[in-house]
Amino acid sequence: MSPSNRPPEPWNSFFKELDDAVDTTVRLDCIGGFVVTLLYGLERPTADVDVIELAPRAAAETMMELGIRGGPLHQRYRIYLDRVAVAVIPESYEVRLVEMFPGAYRNLHLMALDPYDFALSKLERNSQKDRDDVRFLARSVPFDLDILQERYTMELRWQLEIPKREDLTLQLWLDAIREDRGMDSAAGEQKGS
Repeated sequence: MSPSNRPPEPWNSFFKELDDAVDTTVRLDCIGGFVVTLLYGLERPTADVDVIELAPRAAAETMMELGIRGGPLHQRYRIYLDRVAVAVIPESYEVRLVEMFPGAYRNLHLMALDPYDFALSKLERNSQKDRDDVRFLARSVPFDLDILQERYTMELRWQLEIPKREDLTLQLWLDAIREDRGMDSAAGEQKGS
């Protein structure tokens, strides 16, 4: 196993201890700063792994007891697992999950949202950090804005509490991305074309 196929320390030791604590395959579906920094390359500090799904349940409970904020691994490594209770994620995200560090651990599989699902998971909260993450992904992936819009319309909008507000938020994001790209917001074409 090449060292580059493992996360940097202290993440690797943290996950190794979680992996050693279970005797069955466990999938952690991850979002947040951990994903945007370690998978997509944004340089910003993060001290937690935001998890939206842990399966199977028995192994997940073991991992959460060890890795939760204030738990033994948090005390040892100063990082922790944070189960995200309220996150609106595109409906079919599971078919697009990307494995982070494949083969690094015997039982543990760290799965991340693809960049479009990741961005859309930030839509309702829409904090400055969320907007910065989305802008970074739009530049580095780079986003196909039609895919982002379609996934929002088909898989996310119907789940939202106030869809008209999020329609506006997404439109503002798309306009900002187009502006970064030097494109006309309305037409989606390069300015001066």
